Amino acid sequence: MTVSTQNTRACLIAVLTATCLATNYALAGLPNIKVMDFIVFIGGFCFGAFAGCLIGILTWVIYGMINPYGFVFQVWLATMFSEAIYGVIGGLLGKNLASTNFNDNHLRLSILFGTVGFILTLIYDLITNVVYAPVFGVPIIVAIIFGMPFTVLHECSNAIIFGVGSVPIITRLEKFLGGDRFGVSKK
Repeated sequence: MTVSTQNTRACLIAVLTATCLATNYALAGLPNIKVMDFIVFIGGFCFGAFAGCLIGILTWVIYGMINPYGFVFQVWLATMFSEAIYGVIGGLLGKNLASTNFNDNHLRLSILFGTVGFILTLIYDLITNVVYAPVFGVPIIVAIIFGMPFTVLHECSNAIIFGVGSVPIITRLEKFLGGDRFGVSKK
């Protein structure tokens, strides 16, 4: 990897991390409705699992320290780890779908991305609820049951955001970057 490529990659990671932070603070009044997970996933999908992982971790390094809901060390570590999963899975999926023509498979891909967003968010919420429970002295089952309205909202909103936003954002990014990896070209 050349120095120029490394600099470009570092800038992309920084910009996407900043975008995650900006959207999180802008949406702070809407608990569990965020586009951060989507941005981390798209970063991984388009720029690789390592980049996506870094975007997720760096976002939570900052957001977790300056969180409008407060700071709890164990929960902070769990959210960093869980957020990184979006980027890693995005990177792996991007690698597997590299030969797919996005223009010809829009509906099928939208359903796939919505499903992936739902499943990843289910995993994220399960991990963070399991960590939350002992930290606050709550039985895990109680944390999961009482957290259910928030987790269902988080999972459903992410399913919609991932399903509706993935194909358009990925194809626009691909055009902007001048590639044709996903069946789009700069026209």
